Amino acid sequence: MADSFNDRRKGFEEKFRMDQDLQFKVTSRRNKLLGQWLGERFGLNGQALADYATTVVIADLDKPGDEDVIGKVMADIKEHGISISEHDVRAKLADLGGVAQTQIMDEQK
Repeated sequence: MADSFNDRRKGFEEKFRMDQDLQFKVTSRRNKLLGQWLGERFGLNGQALADYATTVVIADLDKPGDEDVIGKVMADIKEHGISISEHDVRAKLADLGGVAQTQIMDEQK
């Protein structure tokens, strides 16, 4: 009986770990896609575009939630003088979340 309980507990722990790993990958991909989208609007291309997208991904490592990413990109938008609202950024994040999840799931097949 104890072995069955331990096996079940280990199974739940493993599923939780896998779910957390998947969520991290999806969030990172979403942030990269956001960085690419904004970078293109800033006129970046090639390595500069890739580097900017990476800075958006890294910004999310500061604290939990999306506010660190929002703060970073809104400051960048202001710096570049582009007319994109915070509402637009949040809507794009939501859209890109679905895109990122689809991409990650397709890669895992």
